[in-house]
Amino acid sequence: MSLAVGVAGATGAVGSELLRVLEQRRFPIAELRLFAASEEAGKRPLFRGSERPLAALAPGCFDGLDLAFFATAPAVSREWVPRARAAGALVIDNSSAFRLEPDVPLVVPEVNPSDLEGHAGLIANPNCTTALLVTALAPLCGLARPLRLLVATYQAVSGAGNAGVEELERELSAAGRGREAAGGGSGPFPERIAGNVIPAIGPCDLDGWSGEETKVRAETRKILRRPDLLVSATCVRVPVVRAHCEAVHVGFDRPVASEEARERLGRAPGVAVVDDPARGLFPTPLRAETRDEVLVGRIRADETLDHGIAFFLAGDQLRKGAALNAVQIAELALC
Repeated sequence: MSLAVGVAGATGAVGSELLRVLEQRRFPIAELRLFAASEEAGKRPLFRGSERPLAALAPGCFDGLDLAFFATAPAVSREWVPRARAAGALVIDNSSAFRLEPDVPLVVPEVNPSDLEGHAGLIANPNCTTALLVTALAPLCGLARPLRLLVATYQAVSGAGNAGVEELERELSAAGRGREAAGGGSGPFPERIAGNVIPAIGPCDLDGWSGEETKVRAETRKILRRPDLLVSATCVRVPVVRAHCEAVHVGFDRPVASEEARERLGRAPGVAVVDDPARGLFPTPLRAETRDEVLVGRIRADETLDHGIAFFLAGDQLRKGAALNAVQIAELALC
């Protein structure tokens, strides 16, 4: 099988990673069309050793495609995804535009592959933080029923796209020259990120929850099919280029021993246990960078929760949190 494939948002952080993953996994592509905003027209991304032209999204641009990946802002997805579906392409969308629509599967292949059945030409990719979280949490759901989930995230600047990475680099460069770089306002972050942490990602609602935190709650419930699961998240931006981390505390309906949790996670697809405190081996952003697996460690009992287990994870949010997960969905759906 060889497919005609399109990538919208091909020059962004996720889109660029998507091209790398498609190449690395030897995805069966007969034709590749790349789309980006008009101001990106001078760029020519590499794919399989050749420069590829970019085109703007336009009427008819999806005609003849079997598959269309969207790595675009929600507003762009809302406008163009229906056109791609109408042209007959299966769409895998990385934006938040359709994730919570009841008839749109929200899928992490290691967790809920059966949700792909009966899709109507559109499959949503979860928020990067959610994808990493449920990849590590789902194996433990086979041991006991989770009742309460508390998570604090430490999210890399690349989660804000290329602009986030460029802003951190600019601020660090200014600091290296002995100058204080201004940050916030016109950039992707509300204040300087170098040497700082920002405890809100996205605007906060009237109850004080940030956009990222509400995504984690709603998407985790949908993927696990647990609308009753109590989820509390605090999402924090940190001055790390790549790979998110999360401190996770789960309360179950029956006792789960830490050794039992560690053994189950060690056999779980998409997970690698890195948990040797005596040798100083933990999940870290640098260790997780460019890895396909979600790294899990610091696995221990949490006595503050009924039948509680705590663990720490690190995962490359551009890969498992976005591009890799999207390609895995396509492999299951089409290959």
